[in-house]
Amino acid sequence: MNINELYNISTGLKTTPKMPILFFGHGSPMNAIEENEFVSNWRKIAESLPKPNAILCISAHWLTRGTAVTAMNSPRTIHDFGGFPQQLFDVQYPAKGSRELAEATSSLVTSESIHLDDQWGLDHGAWSVLRHLYPEADVPIVQLSLDAYKTPQEHYNFAKELAVLRRKGILIIGSGNIVHNLRRIDWQNMNKIDHAFDWAIEADEKIKGLISAKDHIALQNYNQLGTAVNLAIPTSDHYLPLLYTLALQENKDELEFFNDKAVGGSLTMTSVKLS
Repeated sequence: MNINELYNISTGLKTTPKMPILFFGHGSPMNAIEENEFVSNWRKIAESLPKPNAILCISAHWLTRGTAVTAMNSPRTIHDFGGFPQQLFDVQYPAKGSRELAEATSSLVTSESIHLDDQWGLDHGAWSVLRHLYPEADVPIVQLSLDAYKTPQEHYNFAKELAVLRRKGILIIGSGNIVHNLRRIDWQNMNKIDHAFDWAIEADEKIKGLISAKDHIALQNYNQLGTAVNLAIPTSDHYLPLLYTLALQENKDELEFFNDKAVGGSLTMTSVKLS
C-alpha cells in the first residue's frame, strides 16, 4: 500500500498539517497529582502543540499477546498500582474514546490483525500525563497495546505503519522511561531531583546521543549497547514506547529533549518531542 492509498483510506479522518510526536518519561504515578517541574513542563509542551483531534497513546503498562487498540466510547481510568495515597486512587480522567481512530489504526496496519478492545481503558502511563496536558479531558484518547512477544525491531517496523496518522490530526504519544530500574531505586533520595547513579547517567547520555544521531538501528539493538544500558533497561516495556516515537520521525523533524533529569538514582524522566 503506497502513501496515496493510505491518505485515501476510508476512515473519515480529515487530512491536517503534520502533528508533532512525543515520548514522555512518566515516572512515578504520583506525578498525576503532584506539582513539580516535570508536570509543569508537560503543561508547557501542551501549550506548544496544535489541539489534536484525538490522541493515540502507547503506554508501557499495557502488554498483551498480539496487538490491541481500545475501541470503547468511554474508557475507564485504571489504577494499575498499589501502595499509594487514596487521593491518587480517587483520580478519574473521563476522556472519551474514539472508535473511529481505533478502526483507522486497525485498517492502517497490514502486517497483522489488530484486536479492537472494549475492556482495558486508560492506564496510569496514559492518564497520569494526559491529565496535565489536557486537564479538561476534552480530547478523545485511544490506547495501543505493546505485544509482549514482538522484538524491538518488530515494534519499530510496526510503528511505521501508523505514520499517516500524523497528518490526520492525531497526536501520537509514547509513555515510558528511558532509564527504568525499579529494583535499584534509591528510595531514601527519591525526592531529590536529578539524583542518578553513574550507570544511569551513562545510559541516558548514550541513548540521547543515538537519538540525536538518528541511529535507530543501534536504538533497536539496545541490549548490545553495554553494561550501563542493560542496567538502565532490565526489561523492554518502558523503553519500547520510545521506539514508537522514533519510528515516526521524519527527516525534517526538529528534535527537542525536555525533563532531562533523573530521580531515585535509577529512573530518568528524559522526554522527546519531534515536530
